[in-house]
Amino acid sequence: MAALTGAESLVETFLAEGVNLCFANPGTSEMHFVAALDSHPDMRCVLCLFEGGASGAADGYFRMSGKVAATMFHLAPGFGNAFANLHNARKAGSGMVNVMGEHARHHLAYDSPLKGDTAGISGTISHWTRTVTDASSVARDGAEAVAAARGGNGRLATLILPADTAWGEGAAAETGTVSAKECPSEEDILAAVRALKTPNTAMLIGGEAAYGEGLRRAGGIAEKAGARLIAPLFVSRLERGVGTPLVEQLPYAGDLAGDMLQGLETIVCVGAKPPVNFFAYPGKPSLPTDPGCKVVELCTPDMNADYTLDALADALESTQPTLLRDLAIPDAPPDGPLSAESACTVISRWIPEGAIVVNEAITSGRTFSAQSVGARRHDLLNGAIGGAIGGGLPVALGASIACPDRPVLALIGDGSAMYTLQVLWTMARERLNVTAVIFANRTYNILHQELAAMGAGAPGRNAQRMFDLNDPSLDWVKLAEGHGVRGTRVETVRSLEKALDETAKTSGPSLIEVVL
Repeated sequence: MAALTGAESLVETFLAEGVNLCFANPGTSEMHFVAALDSHPDMRCVLCLFEGGASGAADGYFRMSGKVAATMFHLAPGFGNAFANLHNARKAGSGMVNVMGEHARHHLAYDSPLKGDTAGISGTISHWTRTVTDASSVARDGAEAVAAARGGNGRLATLILPADTAWGEGAAAETGTVSAKECPSEEDILAAVRALKTPNTAMLIGGEAAYGEGLRRAGGIAEKAGARLIAPLFVSRLERGVGTPLVEQLPYAGDLAGDMLQGLETIVCVGAKPPVNFFAYPGKPSLPTDPGCKVVELCTPDMNADYTLDALADALESTQPTLLRDLAIPDAPPDGPLSAESACTVISRWIPEGAIVVNEAITSGRTFSAQSVGARRHDLLNGAIGGAIGGGLPVALGASIACPDRPVLALIGDGSAMYTLQVLWTMARERLNVTAVIFANRTYNILHQELAAMGAGAPGRNAQRMFDLNDPSLDWVKLAEGHGVRGTRVETVRSLEKALDETAKTSGPSLIEVVL
């Protein structure tokens, strides 16, 4: 029996650890890793035509499955292309193992064109980075990378694989050990219970506390304590709709978030970070909370939210919540030209039971949260959770692979969608049940709003040229069809209703361009 190569030992280690999915964009230095993947058909390989698609897809896959996927990037430039959506994944608390190729060690001395600071670029975003030093240690390093990615509630682990360690003789597959997640002390739990029972208190939730059984326990805790239940706008996953606990969601604008939190004296965080305004503005505070509001970080996003919720529920003797969302489908808007608000109304009425909705319609989708709060039950994922736009389509891709039996709806602004347009091709190749709704307002509208909010004056010629997406206008139907995806353009309320109904009758991905 031939000895394993280092790359083969890495793939077998991944499979032994239950990592059986790789979002890839390979290059020459990764060819032995590609060959190892090729010889193991039980590893699913998904080609992404841009590295930012691969990193965003691994993020969406983790958010909906809780499972770590691998990615494959070509040296420092390839990792750099993945960086923006790695940033989003880090903010979402998503775990993944990035395999970054590297030149053979003896070749590094010659400063070839693709040589770069692989460890340096990884270290700026990854929680864990290791460069393999010998083919025989690839399996051990791979197992430790998986363990690192599963640490906390999900972390970014990057294994840098020099080409000679991939083609050299490796060792047998190994498995790693995941460190136990930190839990709050009994004293902290009791203090949090006292805080929750005081007037003008809220529990801010994220992670496992924002969906599934965790959300129901959080709802029961808040109901028993008489506290409000709030989720950040930029929450990685939030279960919503009929039958779910009553959760308020913070708005984007700092002034509006401040209005929602006004009067709160205590906020207890479970799986979420303390609230903060997205940007600093001249003469305005960085925090939306009142100056005297006490914020208790009981369970940070990398701690054990499951234990924390159980402990709070036991201390309060709380049960399942009784205050749940009623079905509240908004009335159908009259027919006529579409606006962002009427489009969101139509979409909110249409959402099928069990859907996964990815929202990266940064301005056009702002009314969606309020309009859909009583829709049929669905999971909501924020596409640009770390503020780096271009995550929506890749997150939808990964979510669909994680949950192939659930419809995925991606609400994306036309400017955001252009960042990772290539993902449409991967959706078509993988025959995924994704409907992408592109809000075509022909502008980065958020930048018009932020220019005004910053007090920087009205946009002149240069600002308009940097903000607007016309001259020429993007043709999303042709762009979709060029990537193998069905495309439809709609301009009226009734045509959007019809287009959405058509997507439910056909298989594979589709794109609807909503002209605003």
